[in-house]
Amino acid sequence: MSLPALFIATFIACFVEAVEAATIVLAAGTSRDWRSTMKGVAAALIVLAIAIAALGPAITLIPIEVLRIVVGGLLLVFGLQWIRKAVLRASGRKALHDEAAIYEREVDKARAATIERSGLLGDPYAFTLAFKGVLLEGLEVVFIVLTFGTNAKAVGLASIAAGAAAIVVILIAVVVRGPLARVPENTLKFVVGIMLTAFGLFWAAEGAGAEWPGADISLLVIAPVVAVISLLIVAVLRSRPRPQQVSTPAPTLVPVGAAVGGAGAEATPESAMASTAPVAARKPGRIRAFGLFWWDFIVGDDWVITAIVVLGLGATAAVALSVAQLAWILMSAVVLVAMLIGIARAARS
Repeated sequence: MSLPALFIATFIACFVEAVEAATIVLAAGTSRDWRSTMKGVAAALIVLAIAIAALGPAITLIPIEVLRIVVGGLLLVFGLQWIRKAVLRASGRKALHDEAAIYEREVDKARAATIERSGLLGDPYAFTLAFKGVLLEGLEVVFIVLTFGTNAKAVGLASIAAGAAAIVVILIAVVVRGPLARVPENTLKFVVGIMLTAFGLFWAAEGAGAEWPGADISLLVIAPVVAVISLLIVAVLRSRPRPQQVSTPAPTLVPVGAAVGGAGAEATPESAMASTAPVAARKPGRIRAFGLFWWDFIVGDDWVITAIVVLGLGATAAVALSVAQLAWILMSAVVLVAMLIGIARAARS
């Protein structure tokens, strides 16, 4: 990947995550207590700094082939799930991700929560909401920076791009003091999903032993092909009648203590604090909550896509042992199948 392409890809991906984190912080600060909210932001940034210090050196010790197949596989899972949701929204099968509506919902929930004071934290609700939102989105930014930067051998440039994205979002948030509703987020997510899928396919297949025709130049073909296929799927879904929706009473949203939703699941502000069942019935134990967090973060909300990608990588590695020059065809077909199955499953639900 060229350095300009690395900067642009990292900036756009991190910009999307920063918008979602800013929406949560603005909701918590506006409706509750800014001092407690900023304490939550600071605590999350400290945790992220520790994660960067620990993960950065560790990643550089991993053999490049292993790194490519692991990182490529994860990017594929993330990218395919982002594309799936973007396709469903663009085709009208899923409501557009409305930051203004999310902001209002977070404000309503924050105002409805009982105000309790803790000596160090101030308002625990505001602290927790900001901490979880920034930490969850921040972990995705850390992953993007380390994986993109390490593969391109330019972690510094990827970090600068992420920092620039965060600064732009912060400046916008300071100026508007609102939900950043004018940001065309679904378009951005469509672009990011395409990029993550293209880079993931390239690196995963290469790590499995496949040889791409033209080497890095093949990325200039992979990304447009993924984009065209995604747009064709949107057109097909738009031309077909929507399934009948059974009306059900609107659920009551209540805050829960455990973070849910992750990078592979394209984490959203709703998933950070929303629940449709009583807290007592949903609150898991600490160990289970920890496991669920990492399951959601890595696998996402559609395990079928993850399973197809893993099986495809194994099959590609086996084929590459004898015909490395053609193994990329198999992995490309696997990605297409995973995309179609994931979108079809979601469209029927």
